[in-house]
Amino acid sequence: MPKRPPKRNAFYAQSGGVTAVINASACGVIEACRKHSTRIGKLYAGRHGIVGALTEDLIDTSKETPAAIRQLRHTPAGAFGSARYKLKSIEQDRAKYERLIEVFRAHDIGYFFYNGGNDSMDTAHKVSMIGAELGYPIVCVGVPKTVDNDLPITDTCPGFGSVAKYVAISTREAALDVASMAKTSTKVFILEVMGRHAGWIAAAGGLAGRKAWDAPQVILFPEVTFDREKFLGRVKDSVTRNGYCVVVASEGVKDAGGKFLADAGTKDAFGHTQLGGVGPELARIVKDGLGYKYHWAVADYLQRAARHVASKTDVDQAYAVGRAAVEFALQGMNSVMPVIVRKSSRPYRWTIAAAPLEKIANVEKKVPRTYITPDGFGITAACRRYLEPLIAGEDPPPYRDGLPVYVQLRNAPVKRRLATNFTV
Repeated sequence: MPKRPPKRNAFYAQSGGVTAVINASACGVIEACRKHSTRIGKLYAGRHGIVGALTEDLIDTSKETPAAIRQLRHTPAGAFGSARYKLKSIEQDRAKYERLIEVFRAHDIGYFFYNGGNDSMDTAHKVSMIGAELGYPIVCVGVPKTVDNDLPITDTCPGFGSVAKYVAISTREAALDVASMAKTSTKVFILEVMGRHAGWIAAAGGLAGRKAWDAPQVILFPEVTFDREKFLGRVKDSVTRNGYCVVVASEGVKDAGGKFLADAGTKDAFGHTQLGGVGPELARIVKDGLGYKYHWAVADYLQRAARHVASKTDVDQAYAVGRAAVEFALQGMNSVMPVIVRKSSRPYRWTIAAAPLEKIANVEKKVPRTYITPDGFGITAACRRYLEPLIAGEDPPPYRDGLPVYVQLRNAPVKRRLATNFTV
């Protein structure tokens, strides 16, 4: 009879901007680890993501009841705390990578599950490399998460479907509001959505209408260079035909020189250009160019926190990739990420496969030009076929006194074992 591998502990961390369903992935990871308790000891979580690992600020998930863990499936945001904290190359940040291995060694952690986007997959890949180099092999499996939907290989990214549903619903509802008041009030409404380099969220706004000149009459993608005169012409045509115009704009819209319209002149924690709001900038262009009365709004955190209108498809997939990450790790797979494979669109069928992190890390999947209408302002039938299954189904949280009920975990700390502290 083959000898069973030694029982090891596991570490889970949430990274980057949170979503309405990232905790569903956490639920999948935790329940799978508990199911395999003969192979995996305790599952620790990082308080505030990878920062918790660096500072040895760990959370003992075994202190949570099964009921509390089940409630994670319908609770938005990051239950353990997330962080925008990018580790650079091993050469540049060697001390930090060595610190991670030091902490993992101290707590007998043999599995690392990192729930995040492009940068996080790069970190997980590098941790597997440095662990082998330092004589402490660790199984690293990424768990996909990003509202931007820009991870390659996977059909979609958990978190996106729910944001897409929120944006499509908000666009349709706001359009009805604007249309009813346009005769004497606002004629142009601009909704700014997330999406720095990929316009998937903006594209989802296109699901709000089905016929020509339905709202949104204008979608602005990072993939299409912004042309002021063409934009103003489209807005004017819509107001002439409909009496109003609804615009859904990605925050990452760029001009012909490649500069973000909303460039605030600063950098964020990942070193990316800080965007200062494309909505008001577009409103200024409309006012100066056409003189129409306008209103703009920024979906901002609301789009990624709206668990009350989450897509059931998204919730199911988020849970599935979390569970699959543990299964893959126990099968001996290392430096991989569970990806969603589309088997058919109508009806939507999907399955889970594994893809190597080295082919995912730091690669952005943008909206194909075939998904954008020739004029650059709308989505094609092919894009609609891709998007519609991702927003399908409802999975509302339980309600009490008119408000959704979300769980708050105990997040019991793990006793530190290292004498040295680490500052981030």
